[in-house]
Amino acid sequence: MTDDTFDEPYADYAARFDDEARARPAKRARKPAAPRPDVSELAEASGLEAGFVTTYQPARYEAIWLLDSLRPFYDERLITDVLAQVKGGKEASVYRCAADPTTGAASLAAKIYRPRQFRNLRNDAMYREGRAILTADGRPAKKTDHRLMRAVGKKTAFGAQVSHTSWVMFEYTTIERLHAAGASVPKPYAAAENGILMEYFGDERRAAPTLNETSLPRSVAVRLFESVLHDVELLLGQGMVHGDLSAYNMLFWDGRVIMIDFPQVAAISGNRQAEFILRRDIARVCEYFARQGVRCNPGALATSMWARYGREDDSELAEELEL
Repeated sequence: MTDDTFDEPYADYAARFDDEARARPAKRARKPAAPRPDVSELAEASGLEAGFVTTYQPARYEAIWLLDSLRPFYDERLITDVLAQVKGGKEASVYRCAADPTTGAASLAAKIYRPRQFRNLRNDAMYREGRAILTADGRPAKKTDHRLMRAVGKKTAFGAQVSHTSWVMFEYTTIERLHAAGASVPKPYAAAENGILMEYFGDERRAAPTLNETSLPRSVAVRLFESVLHDVELLLGQGMVHGDLSAYNMLFWDGRVIMIDFPQVAAISGNRQAEFILRRDIARVCEYFARQGVRCNPGALATSMWARYGREDDSELAEELEL
C-alpha cells in the first residue's frame, strides 16, 4: 500500500487539521469532489455495524477515522457509546465513552491518535533512541525480522505504520507497567492499532482539569509535589523518563495528581539524551510547584535522581528495552 492510497480516505482530515498539507502542492490531480455523506454513511463505508451509534456526533472529517479506531473497543464489549470529546490535540484526542457494565466502570477514556501522517511531533527520534520497536501485541519486534527493520529504516509506508503502532503500544505498555508498580496513572484497559482505552477521571459535566488550570494551597501543593516526584522515581525505576512532563500533562482530581501522556517516554539505556530529558521534566514540574509556594531545586533533584537511577551500562535493562 502506497502513501497515496493510505492518505486518500483521510483527505478531509488533512484539509481540516494540517496547515502544511494545505500548503503543499497536490501529488496528483484530484477528481471533482463528491457530495459529503452524512455520519451514518461514513460508518457504513468504514464497515461499522448499525449497532455502534454514538451520542457524540463526530464532524465529517473525523468520523471514519474515529469510528474505525474505536471499533475494537466496541467489539470487545468494553464500551457501548461515545459521549463526548474531552480533549483535542495535535497528536491525539481523548473521548469520554460509556463503559460496558462488565468493566465495572461508568465511563472510560479513549485516547485516539491522529493519522500518523498528520501528527505534528517534532524531534521524535530523540525519544525513540534506545526504544524497542513494539508490535501490535506490545512485544518487541525481533531484530532478525529483516523485512520489518528494513522497512522502518527506509521509512516506507509499511515502515511508517510499524513505527506508528510501536508509538501507540509504547505508551500503553508504559501505563501498564506504572500502574502495576503503584504509580498514580490511569488504569489501562485495552489497546488497539490506533488508540488506548483507560480509566476516566472526571464526571458527567467535565473531565478532570490539568494541573496547570489549578491553583493549590501551599500545604496541598507540598504533598502533591512529593507525590509527583515519587511517580517520577517509579518511572525511572522502570528504566524510563516521561519525556514531556509538565503541569499540562498531569490531571488533578479528588485531591490527587494523575500523570498522563506517555508516547514520548524515553529509555534510560541506549538514549544519549535521557539525562537531559529528565532534567527538563524536573525543571518543568518545579516551575509549576514553585508558583504554588513550594521550595524546590530542580537541578539538585535531577542530579540526585540520575545518580540513583541512571543505568546507561545496565546490560539486562538494555536487553529488555532494545530487543
